[in-house]
Amino acid sequence: MSGYVVAVVGATGAVGKKMIQMLEDSTLPVSQIKLLASKRSEGRELTFKGKTVLVEELTSISFVNVDIALFSAGGSVSKEFAPKAVQAGCVVIDNTSHFRMDSNVPLVVPEVNENALFKHQGIIACPNCSTIQMMVALEPLRKVFGLTRIIVSTYQAVSGAGNRAIFETERELREILNDGVAANQVKAEILPTAGDKKHFPIAFNALPQIDVFAEDDYTYEEWKMINETKKIMDAAALKVAVTCVRIPVLSGHSESVYFEIEKENVTSQQIKDVLTSAPGVILEDDPKTQTYPQAINSVGCKEVFVGRIRRDLDEVKGFHMWVVADNLLKGAALNSVQIAESLHKLKLV
Repeated sequence: MSGYVVAVVGATGAVGKKMIQMLEDSTLPVSQIKLLASKRSEGRELTFKGKTVLVEELTSISFVNVDIALFSAGGSVSKEFAPKAVQAGCVVIDNTSHFRMDSNVPLVVPEVNENALFKHQGIIACPNCSTIQMMVALEPLRKVFGLTRIIVSTYQAVSGAGNRAIFETERELREILNDGVAANQVKAEILPTAGDKKHFPIAFNALPQIDVFAEDDYTYEEWKMINETKKIMDAAALKVAVTCVRIPVLSGHSESVYFEIEKENVTSQQIKDVLTSAPGVILEDDPKTQTYPQAINSVGCKEVFVGRIRRDLDEVKGFHMWVVADNLLKGAALNSVQIAESLHKLKLV
C-alpha cells in the first residue's frame, strides 16, 4: 500500500502537537493526515512534513476512510467517538484513561508487551505517562530476575496537566519573580487538578496530589499506575505502591523507584548490565562523575533514562533507581505512534 490515512484527535493540544511531530519522524507510511479538534479550533493551520493542514471539527463522520486514529482529547471525547471510529473501520490508539482497564482493550507499551496487540478489537490503549516510563525500565529486569514489589514516588511535570497548567505555572513564576508576590499568595485556578474544589500554587512548590482522591485516599493517578502496571505485566499478585507528586518542572517526569526481585545474590552491576541493552533505555549511572538522569535533559528525547541504581541497605533483594522521560513523547505521543508502527509491522491494520 502507498500509506495510511491517519487522524489525530486533539491535534491542537500539547500531546496532539507532539503526535504530529512523531508521525513526521515515524517509519509508519502516512499518505494523508487529518487533524481533528473541537469546533473552536476548526480552521487553524498546522504543518505536517512542511505542508499546511487545516484543523477540522471532530464529528461522527470524521473517520470515513481513516485507517488509524490517535486520540488525545480527553476521556469523554474518546468515550463518544472511539467506538464510532471503529465502526467506520478505523483502528483507534487512545491516549486517555477511558479504555485502559477495559478487559477487551489491550494496554500496550511496545517495548514491553507488543504481542498484546494481536488481541485488539479495534481499540488499543496507551498507559499513563508515568506508568509507561516505569514499565520500560522494569520489564527487562522482571524478565531476567523476577519482580515481587514496586514502591514508586513520582515527580511529575506540569505539562502532564495540559497547556493551561503550563501557562499557569509560567504566570505564577512571573508574578513571584517579577512582581514580588508571595509564593503562597499567587492565584491558582488549575493545579493540582482542575476537577477538584481547591487549587494551589505550583511555583516553588510540590503538590502531593495528581487527579482527585479516590478509594483508600489514593488519587486516581496513583490507582492508574497501580492497576496499569499489573495489567501490562499480567501480574495480579505484584505488590505496587505509588505516591504521585506534581513539581514546577515544565516537561520531563522523574520517578524514584524501589523494587524487589525474586532471584538471590544479584548485584547492582548485573541490574545495570541488563538495562544497558534494554530496548528504549539509556543508562546514565556514574556517581564518580555525577552522571544521572535529569528532567531537563530528557526533553525532546525518545528514550527512558535510568540511573542511581543501588542495592537497598536492608533488603537483600531490594534495589533503588531513578527513572526519567519526556512525558509528552515516550509518555504519550511517541508511545501512540510506536503502537501504530507495531500494528503496521505485525500487519494488524
